Amino acid sequence: MSQPQKTAIVLVNLGTPAEPTASSVRAFLAEFLADQRVIEGKGPRRWLWLAVLHGIVLRLRPKKVAKLYAEIWQTDSPMRMILQAQTEALQSKLNSTYQNAPTVYSAMTYGEPNLTKLLQKVHKDGISNVYIMPLFPQYSATSTGPVYDAVANFQKNARNVLDIRILKNYCEHEKYIEGLVATIKDHWQAHPPAEKLLFSYHGIPQQYADDGDPYPKQCFKTTELVKACLEREGLSANSELISSFQSRFGFTKWVEPYTDDTLEAFAKEGVKSIDVICPAFSADCLETLEEIAQTNKALFTENGGDTYRYIPALNDHPLFIEALFDIAQQQVPDWLGDKNGH
Repeated sequence: MSQPQKTAIVLVNLGTPAEPTASSVRAFLAEFLADQRVIEGKGPRRWLWLAVLHGIVLRLRPKKVAKLYAEIWQTDSPMRMILQAQTEALQSKLNSTYQNAPTVYSAMTYGEPNLTKLLQKVHKDGISNVYIMPLFPQYSATSTGPVYDAVANFQKNARNVLDIRILKNYCEHEKYIEGLVATIKDHWQAHPPAEKLLFSYHGIPQQYADDGDPYPKQCFKTTELVKACLEREGLSANSELISSFQSRFGFTKWVEPYTDDTLEAFAKEGVKSIDVICPAFSADCLETLEEIAQTNKALFTENGGDTYRYIPALNDHPLFIEALFDIAQQQVPDWLGDKNGH
């Protein structure tokens, strides 16, 4: 097999502020929350939201959120650091397998490194084929949808469009499920299994699901597949598995059950130990390191719980990198070129 045209693989995550400061958080939230995919609405409803966003949210929220980011910040944002590690690991895997392997890039839908700017760069560099891999295992119009929008907007403004393919979801991919199972098993080897294992997924408004967003169903499917895998290995009896949804925003109804309400109810019912994993997040970030690992831990223990442990995201776990590698081989084999030794 030959590789007549240059190929790029782009790993995309949602985004993160440039710095843990109010001004950087404000700029990030302004871009993120102004996206009509994230906060839906047309006509008067749209203008009302923009007025609330700029008149209230962006005045009050950035300072508070910046403090939360400061608590988890390292030399850079954890999400951006992990995305770079994932990019390097997949590049290494491709280099060891293929001659003239595709170049792997990292990008964010919001903030930096910016997806649109990256597409402009690869186009200028003469790359013809681009395989975009949004790192959201379960598809949602609020997360993967904006990636499609960015690509469409780029192509609309390009005279000679790129050949771009996009990964829609990978919530049932074998190695993704195996990776989740491996992190649970590793955790249980280090700590006794808790009474409950809570699968906490990022939430979306219930109306979005009612209007056809498949995200909640794909989340529940992920939990079912992990549970089945644990059952095959004789481990499911160690802990009861439950799905819930976190990070709701505003006053509308979101997909239930809610993670915080579930944790509080468990604690008040006498549950003393719980493990929490967040399968919708491919990289640890504010929602996992602060909301789940800190704020919700406090909620559980303050209401009577004793032991609360967060199981880290897949990040650059070898099985997750293997999953990304397998997906690329399955979906764009004609773009990967000749294997080493052939």
